[in-house]
Amino acid sequence: MRTSELDYKLPEELIAQKPAEPRDASRLMVVDVQKQEISHHTFRDILRFLRRKDVLVLNETKVLPARVLAHKTSGGAVELLFLRDLGGGWEVLARPSKRLHVGMTLSVGGDEVKLIKELGDGRWVAQARNVQAVLERSGHVPLPPYIEPTAEAEAAYQTVYAKNPGSAAAPTAGFHFTEEILKEIAGMGAETAYVTLHVGTGTFTPVRSEKIEEHRMHAEQYRVPPEVARKIEDAERVVAVGTTVARALESWAESGALEGESELFIYPGYQWRAVDALLTNFHLPRSTLLAMVMSFAGKDLIREAYETAVRERYRFYSFGDAMLILGGGRELSLNPSR
Repeated sequence: MRTSELDYKLPEELIAQKPAEPRDASRLMVVDVQKQEISHHTFRDILRFLRRKDVLVLNETKVLPARVLAHKTSGGAVELLFLRDLGGGWEVLARPSKRLHVGMTLSVGGDEVKLIKELGDGRWVAQARNVQAVLERSGHVPLPPYIEPTAEAEAAYQTVYAKNPGSAAAPTAGFHFTEEILKEIAGMGAETAYVTLHVGTGTFTPVRSEKIEEHRMHAEQYRVPPEVARKIEDAERVVAVGTTVARALESWAESGALEGESELFIYPGYQWRAVDALLTNFHLPRSTLLAMVMSFAGKDLIREAYETAVRERYRFYSFGDAMLILGGGRELSLNPSR
């Protein structure tokens, strides 16, 4: 598959700068893979498309204030994005990275961060006396570059059910949920379950290779609790809220490991093992997330859905509208003619 197949044209004014208010007032496009149909709704209508005994799986990761501004001894500024705890240090993404070197000490407020190993692609292993304290004192929520950085945007960049700190980006399909709609879902007989995948560069690094198969995913930490695994194994239908949930569940289904580091890259041709329906947002061109959605529903149908979304003025990206894909994933893997 050529990476150019992940391209599409998007008017800049369709990039959402804030979530809908209230959050469940966002629009919802429903894509039925088996019927090859697209329909338009609001997110509150999602209950119409859920069934009793569905298991709705959400990612309860919490976004860290992971972006800090550091300075070299020369005074030059370096932006650090703390990605994950490696045990003996933290993986960070540094920009600009060209003039950094192993052993360099950077100042962050009154704290020091030392670079101890270069990982490539602007990534380093860094150490500090207390990274959590550094982030609490000097960190900011790492908003995507297409969102204007405001206090309101930072406050909104978290799901209502976020629990486990560790992400450098939010699982944005979850932004549409309110406490009230989660209660309504439970009341109609669907179960909710929670996994964790801490979002890092594996999710948001664009595909730069000419052929999509040549792209390599960076590892992200995930955990599927044993009781959730049992629910999923017994479920009539598994609905993944977001590509991060899909990646966590498929990593477990493929490897058998309930927790660990996932480098799984899902693109067209992948055989789905765990997910039957997928709730997701509208993703960036040339992103691994768009490749996953095409794998889930078929390239032609997703291209049609994105063209429709632009024409119908849907809001795109992190704070944008939602898409619910039915009859894809495992069902499409069993019926690949679609």
